[in-house]
This record gives sequence, C-alpha cells and structure tokens, in this order.
Amino acid sequence: MSNPSFEIPAEFRDFADKSVDQARNAFGTILNGAVKTSEQFRNSASTVQSTLHAAMLKSLDHAKTNADTTFDYAQRVVRAKDVREAFEIQSEFVKTQFAALQAQAKEYGALAQNAAH
Repeated sequence: MSNPSFEIPAEFRDFADKSVDQARNAFGTILNGAVKTSEQFRNSASTVQSTLHAAMLKSLDHAKTNADTTFDYAQRVVRAKDVREAFEIQSEFVKTQFAALQAQAKEYGALAQNAAH
C-alpha cells in the first residue's frame, strides 16, 4: 500500500505566506505604536510631576514670604504709638499684600501655562 501524497497548491502557500507577513507587519506596527504611546505618557507624567513639584516649592516660598510679612506687620502694629499710626500701618499692609497676592497669582498662571505647553 502506498501513501497517497497530498500536495498543497502553490497559490495557497503563497497566500498563506503573504498573510503571515502581513500579520507580522501589522503586529509590529501595533507594538511600535504602543511603545511610542508609552514614551509619550512617561514624558507627560514627567512634565506634570515636574510642574507640580515647582508649584509646591513656589507655594512654600509664598507661604514663607506671606508669613514673614504678616509677622512684620503685627510687630509694627504693636509698636505703634497711637491708633492713627496703627491704621496707617494696616492700610499700607493691605496694599502691599494685595500687590503681593496679584504677583503670586501671575507666577502660578505662568507655571500653569508652561505645563500646558
């Protein structure tokens, strides 16, 4: 008894070979896209982390500056010779603090704008 041989047609083998190549290329494209997305995510996360750290340091600096200014104000008020001088000191303090808060808000705005880019 002889074994019958079954031959796969050349067209079918060519088609299968091309299909495997196309699948390999498609998978490579998907994998490359995933790697690029991962790198972009890492870069974005790094930028966000860096910006948050800068904002935190800026907040601590502003807190110290505002506290020092407030303690200086309190010390000047308790050393005032009369009520009129105390009111003048308070008026000056309110003006300078308002200006300082505006400047600080601009700094936070600049940080946010840099993070957006």
